[in-house]
Amino acid sequence: MNCQDHLYRNQDPKQVSRRWFIEQCSVGLGALAFGHLLQDTGFAALVQDAPPNPLAPKRPHYAPKAKSVIYLFMAGAPSHLELFDFKPQLAKFDGTLPPADLLKGYRAAFINPNSKLLGPRFKFAKHGKSGAELSELLPHLATVVDDIAIVKSMATDAFNHAPGQILMNTGSQQFGRPSMGSWVTYGLGSESQDLPAFVVFSSGKKGPSGGNSCWGSGFLPTVYQGVQFRGSGDPVLYLSNPRGLDQQLQRDSLDILRRLNQMRLEATGDPEIATRINSFEMAFRMQSSAPELMDLTKEPKKVLDMYGAEPGKPSFANNCLLARRLVERGVRFVQLYHEAWDQHGNLVKDISQNCKDTDQASTALVRDLKHRGLLENTLVIWGGEFGRTPMVQGGDDGRDHHPNAFTIWLAGGGIKPGVTLGESDELGFNAVKDRVHVHDLHATLLHLLGFDHTKLTYRFQGRDFRLTDVHGELVKPLLA
Repeated sequence: MNCQDHLYRNQDPKQVSRRWFIEQCSVGLGALAFGHLLQDTGFAALVQDAPPNPLAPKRPHYAPKAKSVIYLFMAGAPSHLELFDFKPQLAKFDGTLPPADLLKGYRAAFINPNSKLLGPRFKFAKHGKSGAELSELLPHLATVVDDIAIVKSMATDAFNHAPGQILMNTGSQQFGRPSMGSWVTYGLGSESQDLPAFVVFSSGKKGPSGGNSCWGSGFLPTVYQGVQFRGSGDPVLYLSNPRGLDQQLQRDSLDILRRLNQMRLEATGDPEIATRINSFEMAFRMQSSAPELMDLTKEPKKVLDMYGAEPGKPSFANNCLLARRLVERGVRFVQLYHEAWDQHGNLVKDISQNCKDTDQASTALVRDLKHRGLLENTLVIWGGEFGRTPMVQGGDDGRDHHPNAFTIWLAGGGIKPGVTLGESDELGFNAVKDRVHVHDLHATLLHLLGFDHTKLTYRFQGRDFRLTDVHGELVKPLLA
């Protein structure tokens, strides 16, 4: 199945497919159902001649385990050697040179690969019935290890931040490819009428090095790109009306714009015009839905305390709580970036602060989703773009970028809980057992959402593109 069938074609708009006609024309059950939904919201009278909604819910290839995704992206690359992957041999050989054969053909981002080894800086202990081994920096996550799956054998192709983040999010180091969130909303649509299908938050010292490309739609229609929300004030810039513009005047203006855009859409069949119409109407509805969403003062104090969230004070904790509120409201893909993990120096101090800022809230999100019955169909992912070197940088208190081995964890949405998959070698340098490449992770995530990753495609410049390109194998041990 090619999910492009539900989109407007780029060629002559009169040359439409049979499937498009059945699904989208007024005689189709899909259009009738959509019209009924609009009528229920009191919006039908305003959009009687609106084009088909490109974000209407769609069926995947088969029954999904997950319906939504929350991706906690730890931009800057957390050190697996300080958090998840304890290496006694690395501690034993601290301060010595790494084996020469280990470094053959190895490229580091900044350091001389012959830099001395640096042992782990924190204590580790086993937790839960699963016996998962975690650092002392993750005391909260230690309480839910039996609800998560830890992958210690991740590998990637990039060793600098921007290409690494873009690869992790789009399946390619090149700019211009659709992000994972865009592929998911393209394939599944959204269950929310009043909020974007794909929402992005950012916290930490700065935004991700990959910039907007990390959540962009690439060559997919822009209706599928992520919408960045702010942590304070209007969730989206210019959401509030300026003085002198009341709701009726705005509604009248939007109706005129919609009719003009509709005329152009009928003449050209350009999907970007449908995106524009959808965006204007979504923004109008968000003027009431977004402020209600962002109002954390309505959450019980015990929930705020569990996350460590403070209403009105932007933080990763607030963003985690907002992510739960978004998936409750039918948003399909929520991505939280926390850019603070690039410890070339000051490793001990900075990674301790990173964990203080994120460990409690990440854990609370898993607990809260589970308590509300949402974890079963919400896939939670935690991780960065690559790992850190076993060799030292910055005197004796830092690590360089490292693509050969790193760790992520996942929970819910069809993931097998309480498992640890894969191993790196005795120095944490290479993934040596059950290696999971970024493409394999993407294939598995799409599988949990109901897609065969080889069949979720979009035709662009003469060929069918997909998130995994020509790669990707399903990681079956992670499946519940």
